Amino acid sequence: QTTATVSSAPSDILFLSGEYTTKMLNVEALHVTLQQSFSPDASLRGPAEETIRNLKHVAGSTVMLLQVAAEHQVQYEVRQAASIQLKNICRECWVKRESVMGYTPTEQPPVLSDEDKETVKKALVEALLAEHEKSIRDLMAETLHNITIHDFPDKWPALVPTLLGTISLYSDASKTLSVHNALLALRKVCKRYEYKSREQRGPLNEIVEKAFPMLLPLAQQLSDPNQHTLEAAMMLKQ
Repeated sequence: QTTATVSSAPSDILFLSGEYTTKMLNVEALHVTLQQSFSPDASLRGPAEETIRNLKHVAGSTVMLLQVAAEHQVQYEVRQAASIQLKNICRECWVKRESVMGYTPTEQPPVLSDEDKETVKKALVEALLAEHEKSIRDLMAETLHNITIHDFPDKWPALVPTLLGTISLYSDASKTLSVHNALLALRKVCKRYEYKSREQRGPLNEIVEKAFPMLLPLAQQLSDPNQHTLEAAMMLKQ
C-alpha cells in the first residue's frame, strides 16, 4: 500500500536518446517520480517530468497511477498529479485513433491492454465512490466519462447497476459520501448521451427507467426541511 512516507529513490524508467526502457516500475517508484516532478531541483524535476510524459508506454502504468491517486495517505498534490495523468492517458490511449475526414494522425499513441482497462474500470469506480477530495473526485469522474464514451454500455454492463446499488443506500447516513459520488458518476454516464439523437439514446432511456423510481424518493427526502445540510444540498445538485 502506497503511503506518503515512501523514501526518495531514482526513477525506474531509463531514457536513452529519446527511447525508454523499463526496469522495475512499481507503485513506490511512481510515487517518488510524481513527488520529484514538484522539486525545485531541476536535476530531479527534469527526469521525473520526462518519465511522466512517457508513462503511456509502460504496461500497468494506469493501474499504478490509480493506486497512487486513490491512496488517502499520499500527499494531496501527488494524488492530484496521479489523477491528472490517469485521465490524460485514458483519454489518449483507450482506443486506437480513427481517421477524421480522411485525415489519419501521424502518431498513434499506444493502446492500453484489455487487462489494464478492466482493472482500471473496476478500481476507478471503487476509488471514486470513496473519494472525499473534490478536485480528485472530479478528475476521477471525468476519467470515468472518457471511458464510458468507448465502453458503455456493451463493455461495461456492471457500471450502472453498481452505481444504482450504491445510491439505493441513501437512507444509511454512513453512506452519504458514496451515495453523493455515485450520483456524480451516474450524471457523467448520462452526459455521454447529451448530444445524441433520439435513436441513439436507448441506454439513457434504460437508465432513467431504472434510476427514476429510486431518485424521486431520494430527492423528496433531501428536500425535507430537516435535511438542510451541506451533504443534502450537494446530492440535490447532482
